[in-house]
Amino acid sequence: MADHGIEFPVFRLHLVPAVLALATPSWQREVWLCREEFETLTYVVTVLFDDFCDAADPAPWLGRSLRTEEEVTLMRQLGEAYGVVESAVGRDAPDEDYIQAPAWESVVVIAARLAQVMVTNDLKAAARPSGSGA
Repeated sequence: MADHGIEFPVFRLHLVPAVLALATPSWQREVWLCREEFETLTYVVTVLFDDFCDAADPAPWLGRSLRTEEEVTLMRQLGEAYGVVESAVGRDAPDEDYIQAPAWESVVVIAARLAQVMVTNDLKAAARPSGSGA
């Protein structure tokens, strides 16, 4: 798949860890459910839907913070899966309700695949000789 590069590398530095957090149930339990930690599901959702991408409509982010069409497709799937859970538990539900929802497993599975693709694409881009594209 063609790598369109990324116009905003700093956005990517926020986006990849947010996807990794969604892909890691142990992180969700140990960090999101611990009141002493700064990261919550709300923070991750803000990164994915508001600040550095729009998981509901990720196509405009191709070449900005998403590298490939595959990343766009998986991000859209992630946004859809998250929307199913949000509809089931309610927007203002606590993080614990989200991660215990039956449909949460789909969020984790899609996020894991997206994280794998994003990290692989970043490693491939880093391995390219300087000046040979983004």
